[in-house]
Amino acid sequence: MKVKGFLKDVTGASRVTKARLAAFEQASAQPVRSDPIGDVARQLHPGKLLLRVTDIRDASKTAKTLRFEAADGRRLPLFQAGQYLVLDLDIGGSLVSRPFSISSAPADTCGAHSFVEITTRRSRGNGFVCDYLCSEAKVGDTFMAMVGCGQFYYEPLRDAKHVVALAGGTGITPFASMAREISLGRLDMDLTILYGSVSSDDIILKDQLDASACDRVHVVHVISGDEPSWQGERGFLSAELIRKYSAEDTTYFVCGPQVMYRFVHGELAKLNVPRRRERFEVFGQAKDITAFPGYPQELKDRTFRITVVRGIHEDVIDAKATESVAVALERARIPVETGCRSGECGFCRSKLLSGTVYVCPENDGRRAADKDFGYFHACSAYPTSDLKIRIPIL
Repeated sequence: MKVKGFLKDVTGASRVTKARLAAFEQASAQPVRSDPIGDVARQLHPGKLLLRVTDIRDASKTAKTLRFEAADGRRLPLFQAGQYLVLDLDIGGSLVSRPFSISSAPADTCGAHSFVEITTRRSRGNGFVCDYLCSEAKVGDTFMAMVGCGQFYYEPLRDAKHVVALAGGTGITPFASMAREISLGRLDMDLTILYGSVSSDDIILKDQLDASACDRVHVVHVISGDEPSWQGERGFLSAELIRKYSAEDTTYFVCGPQVMYRFVHGELAKLNVPRRRERFEVFGQAKDITAFPGYPQELKDRTFRITVVRGIHEDVIDAKATESVAVALERARIPVETGCRSGECGFCRSKLLSGTVYVCPENDGRRAADKDFGYFHACSAYPTSDLKIRIPIL
């Protein structure tokens, strides 16, 4: 498409250069001390903040919602519905960080009491951070956190106008945020949520979802447990059920437990959904790394030594072959920056100086150059020998 004509277009760079030189000649000799672009960037991306818990309430009989406000009273940074925050915690002698999808709406950061909320559920024995937040956290506690991370949000240039959200368990949280933002007229999309729960008396964030329902937000509860009195949809999020609620052009957002991801991926394949119409939220570290093809089974009971280099300082720690390098660092109280814990964000990018690691194939978000030059993400790499690594100084 022509803008100003071929010759004007191809000579545009030289015109810009002349205009800049002319502006320099007319500029004041006094330095410009204001930085309006930087000020906006710092407001949107302030880095880590000290957050205080200001409210804890039940989100279901097994889940709780925690509300956070800035400890210094400042307005929290705006985020996009579907993004997550990363909490830093000191639990049982370990320094850990965990991502939690934000269940409140971006609009909630703009009011007189700027806040964000996360919703988490007590685990079945393999989620000590979730158990801590549900059982030990109390109003007044403070945590360092980073707000507004991740790529799991609606983008009109990429996604279809109609979105079908496939959720299971606490995977409802990013969609609860989207639904509320749509109901407030701040997000232009049509959202149908297919939400799988085991029983109707333990539907997480049901009240918030009901309050967000409108002509652009539709919530369909799907119960998988044996419940004869249930009148709605039953079973799992099958291809047949997904087809029933899809439009001619639909983007599918998926968030839930790892086992659900694998199931839903197969069901979407049955519908011949193009990959550009599938959006899967990152789902954390693998529950059982030994189940992946190529993992060296003969090493699964081994413990290795990791020499950790930070600047000129070195520590030597133990690491199980079945735990990620990030977990080994956290257990040894060595600070390591993690965000997604799924090999995507790159916060825990480290240098492998010697030794070998197994990288989870589902969580290998490294660039090609990183693979060539020996970099790895600590959250998705597992030691297969003694290691020497270099990590950023925090």
